[in-house]
This record gives sequence, structure tokens and C-alpha cells, in this order.
Amino acid sequence: MHDPRVLLDPATDAVRKLGRRGFALDVTALEKLLAARNSAIGRGDDARGESKRVATSVKGASPEERPALVERARELKAVVAAAEEEHRALEAELQELLLGIPNLPADELPDGTSDADAELVRTWGEPQRIAEPLDHVDLGERLGILDLARATKLSGPRFAVLKGKGAKLERALARYFLDLAEQHGYTEFSVPTLVNATTMTGTGQLPKFEQDLFRTGVDERALYLIPTAEVPLTNLHAKETLAAEDLPLAYTAHTPCFRSEAGSYGRDTRGLVRLHEFSKVELVRLVDPARSREELELLVTHAEAVLQGLGLAHRVVRLAAGDIGFSAEYTYDIEVWLPGQQAYREIASASDFGVFQARRAGIRTKAKDGTRGFAATLNSSALPIGRTLVAILEQGQQPDGSVRLPPALTPYTGFDVLEPA
Repeated sequence: MHDPRVLLDPATDAVRKLGRRGFALDVTALEKLLAARNSAIGRGDDARGESKRVATSVKGASPEERPALVERARELKAVVAAAEEEHRALEAELQELLLGIPNLPADELPDGTSDADAELVRTWGEPQRIAEPLDHVDLGERLGILDLARATKLSGPRFAVLKGKGAKLERALARYFLDLAEQHGYTEFSVPTLVNATTMTGTGQLPKFEQDLFRTGVDERALYLIPTAEVPLTNLHAKETLAAEDLPLAYTAHTPCFRSEAGSYGRDTRGLVRLHEFSKVELVRLVDPARSREELELLVTHAEAVLQGLGLAHRVVRLAAGDIGFSAEYTYDIEVWLPGQQAYREIASASDFGVFQARRAGIRTKAKDGTRGFAATLNSSALPIGRTLVAILEQGQQPDGSVRLPPALTPYTGFDVLEPA
């Protein structure tokens, strides 16, 4: 969330920056709301000040003066109450407006609104050129580790059942990812997968993206299934003040993730690429805002290390200003090579949110010299289990129908090849 005064400061250039992501900032509405709120605050403060003076005067007033002063005190009390009520209403309206304004994209990002406008940063590994590659669904079914039909029977479309070595491989990947995260200095957490609306608002899922969430319960008992562990991990420090010298903080968690995936995504609705429920290991960093871009570069290397350890060909791209997430100001996508599609596809995103999420969640900092501010927050997948399994199956497929697994997983699985059922 933004400080409205910063948005209205010409030096911020907010209208142009938000325009790059297709958002039209209504400056007039924001100015009017801010002015009206400040006016209500001013009237209330003035009335309270006069009320104190009147109260002092009453004590020394003569019997003739006292009734008029008491009446004036009653009038001022009503003025204060009305000003406070107006302030609350205008503050709520202002907050609603601010909660719907996305983060300002960094000027370094390219122009554009789709993945076609992304800039290539680097590639790693050589994409396999398989004569007649199978996609992961055909491979998984032939190997006997993937059952989409029974998943649909249980829950409907966009769910998956993994069995036998497929289920073991899923478990092995989570352990491997968490071990690498620990090696890079991340503290592992086990966090709730049901969170309240305040928590979802802190990281920017609410109010704008409620249609993409699964919700349970009603009214004060309403809870949301998390779309990513970024939500609970970042909000661990909501409404807290962190010692600036303790930053950066690096957290990780392996959780199930739930997304309604409103809308149609064509080929992505087939198989494991875009599911309503999937598991993922997430990396979150809370850092000094002055170092957030350096920390983002470090975070990307941590996510890439997972793919490199598995020997999976991939590339890193810088997203266009109009294609980054609502809360992000800068985002890298990591795209893995999928022979079955003969294309690179997103497997992880690493984003710098600046202080946007911290302002919404109230994650403050205090330095030893007393300087106060907000933390910068960053996150990246490392990685989604399903999409990683897709890449392993497609990049590891052999002419005889088997799939060779990355050697790094052998200590976790106890096997290094998947044979057709």
C-alpha cells in the first residue's frame, strides 16, 4: 500500500509509472479524499483544543458564567464526535482506494504487458532436441505414476493423483528443495494453510484477487486457503517492529497451495502445470530497502541453484512493467525447458516488493540510532513440486520410454530411473 502523500508528490511520477502497467491513477479523487480527511482531523483537533480551554474556564467561572460555558462544552463534544465519525468514514474510503492501487514498477523494467515483452537475462543448460518428445501427461500415465482420471473423479478437473514412485518423487523433491534452502541460510517454518483476511490483505491478495482464492467459513470465522507460503511467511512479522541490524531475515516453508485459477488457460489446464491444489517450497526475505535489489539478485541465484542441481535447462527473464504482479515493483521469471512443448515455460518468479507489502502488513524497522522505516519484502518459489516434476519427466525421457532422474535426487528416492508400467 502507498503513502498517499508520496503518490501525489510530482517527484514520485506515480501517474506515469502506474500507466506503464495499465493502471490509471485518479489523482483528483485521491486529492479530494485526502483533503477531506485532513479537514475532518483538523476540525476535531480544533474542537478538542477549545474544549480543554473551556473545561479550564469552567473551574474558575462565576455562577453567572458557568451555564454558558457548560453549554459550549456540550456543543464542542458534539463537534468532536461528528468530526471523529467523519474522519473514520473518510479514512475507510481512503484506505479502500489505496488498497486497490498496485505497486509502482521499477523504471528499469521493459515496457509491455505480456511475457512476449520480457527481456532475456541469461540461460543455463542446453535444451534437449528430442525427435518425438512426449509431454509429461503421456509420460506419467505410461510410467504408471500419474492418474488424472481418478483425481477428476475425486475433486473435479485441475487436480492430480500421484502414486507409487511418483508420490515418492514428490516427497523427495520437497526434501531436496528444503535442504538446499537450509544450505543458503533459510530458516524452515511449518505454517498454517488457512489464514484470515487481514493476513491476505497484508501481502496483496485481498481485496483485489478474492475471486482467485478458496474461502471457508463466514463472517468473523471466514478463512482463506493460502495460494502460496509467501502469505503466512511474510505476515509472521505483521504489526511488528524489527531491529534493522537483524536484517536480512530468510524464511522457507513447504506447503500445499490452493488457487481457483479463475479463467481459462488453454493447454495449461492439462496435467500438472496449473492445478487448483499443488505443493511448493517458498523462499521469503525481509531486508533493508536500500539493499532490496541486491537481495533480489541473490534470491534468484538461490532459486536457480535448485534447477542447476537437478541439471534442468532453464533461463531467466526480466518481466515487462505491465506483466508483473500487483504487489511487485520488479520481477524475474525463471523458465524451464519443456521438450513436450518445445518451449520455455515459467517455473518460478522472484519479486522485489519494496516496502509495499510491509506498509500494508505493518512490518516496521528501527535502527540503533532510532531511525524508523519499513522493511522491504521479497519472495521466490524454490520450487513448485508439480512443475518441477513436469520438467524432470520431459527432460529426462529416454528412447525406450523410461525417464532418467537427476543424480542429486537418488539419495532422497533410492532409485534413479522410472520404467514404464
